[in-house]
Parts: sequence; structure tokens; C-alpha cells
Amino acid sequence: MTTDTASPIPSDAEQFGKPLQGWRLRLYTIIFEADTRAGKLFDVVLIAAILLSVAVVMLDSVEALHQRHGRWFDVLEWCFTLLFTIEYIARLVCVRRPWRYARSFFGVIDLLAILPAYLAALVPELHLLMDVRILRLLRIFRVFKLTEYAIEYRLLSRALANSRRKILIFLSFVLMVVLVLGTLMYVVEGPEHGYANIPTSVYWAITTLTTVGFGDITPQTNAGRFIASLMMLLGWGTLAVPTGIVTAEMTSMRRRPVTTRTCHACLTEDQAADANYCRHCGAKLSPYQYDREEEQPVRR
Repeated sequence: MTTDTASPIPSDAEQFGKPLQGWRLRLYTIIFEADTRAGKLFDVVLIAAILLSVAVVMLDSVEALHQRHGRWFDVLEWCFTLLFTIEYIARLVCVRRPWRYARSFFGVIDLLAILPAYLAALVPELHLLMDVRILRLLRIFRVFKLTEYAIEYRLLSRALANSRRKILIFLSFVLMVVLVLGTLMYVVEGPEHGYANIPTSVYWAITTLTTVGFGDITPQTNAGRFIASLMMLLGWGTLAVPTGIVTAEMTSMRRRPVTTRTCHACLTEDQAADANYCRHCGAKLSPYQYDREEEQPVRR
């Protein structure tokens, strides 16, 4: 008998390699950790820069604003690009496995945040191949950088990763349902009613099961309407299953001990949630501001 246990997700220190000492260790603590005052300030500044840069991209897409303030938008864009470039280089420098970080999800997002501006400046021929605004739209990927600075985003991503096996099994079941019922609708309705082939019928089954219902293809026979009604009722329960899986996993994770505290003296991670002193150097640990499970102030 086997149990469905989720594999532990490696931390940033394990995945990218935390420096052992020196200025790289302090830089790593500021960039990748948020327990220190400098780390919190770094996160706040980066969050503000990300939001402002995305706002500039959105405002620059308005033709009237682009014609009137296009020069200022370009100046702001280069300021944000230089800021994110410095951040990207600093992340690569302070980890022991920079190539692994560059290939990670956040490493790719960091690259996409700065790449469009440099491509447009270094390769003028791109103007002949495509409108540079299309290239600049890649800057909107900066919004994904927000997920790196909020514990809630990381909690959600870990819950999705831990639930991936259950979700994949559920999606395979949904795929079988739409294939079977889509093929059945192709047999029942036929090309004369818009179900020209099985892929088109499967497309109709997906839109019906997800309760979207574009209405571009509709059943005309009583048997087809019966199948469509069955799929609509089935869609209610189908949409609730993945939500329940992820919610259950998030609840389970919130009940687990939180061990992300960092000693401000020696920068040792993974201190126990209820510890008062560092397990490595013995320095006094700063207390938690709140308890994540109950969201109530911790007794000090």
C-alpha cells in the first residue's frame, strides 16, 4: 500500500547555492531573504518599481499619452531597465550556481523584464521586422516578479506543486470525458448541425463543460440537447474539484511548522518557529510579528 506524499520543494539556498561567507552572503541575505530590515526594504522598493514599470507600459500603450509624453515614458523605461538589470546581475553574482538561477522560472522572468529594451536599442533592424511596441509588450512579464516578494504567492505555488499529481489525474479524467462526449455529439448531431469533425465537437464539449458556452455551435436534436444538459450539470462539479484540491493543500501547509526565520547575527536559516535563540551562534532571535495559521499576535 502506497501513500501519496508530496516531495519537499528545495529552498532558494538549496537550489541556487547560498554563499558561505563574505559580501556575497550579505548580498544574498538582502536579495533572497526578507527577515532583515535591509531585506524588507529591498522587497518594498522592488515591488514599487515593478508596479510603476507595469503602469508605464500600460500608459505608453495609450496613443494619446504616447504622443504627448512618449519621451518621458522612454526615460522612465530606461530607468526601470537599468534598475532591473542591476538586480539581475546581483542575483547571479551572489549565488553559487548562477546558471541554475538563470534557467529558473524567476531567472527567465528577470531576463524578460530587461531584454526588450536592449533588443530594441542594439538591433535597430527589428523595426523593419515588427512594430517595436509588440516587442515592448514583453515588459508586462515584470508583473510576475511580484510573486517572488510575497509569502502568499510562494504558498500558492508550493500548494500547486504539491497537488500536481492529483490535478493531473483529474485533468486526465476531464480529457476522457470531453473526448467521449465530444465524439458522441459528432455522431448524434453530425456536420449538418455544425459539428463538422471530432476536434470541433471536442471544442464544443470543452466550452460546455467549463460553462463558458460561446454559442457558436449548438445542438439541434433532442438527444444532443440531453447530452449538452448533462455536460452543463457535470461542469459545476468539475470546476470545484481542482479548487478543493489546492485549498486542502494550502490548509495543510499553513498548519505545518514555519521554519523560515533567519538569525540576524550569523545569517543561519531555518530557525525553529518557537525558538528564542539561534541554534548556531546562540544569538537572540527577533520574535514573530504574527502567527500565520491563526493570524493573531504571538504571545511574547
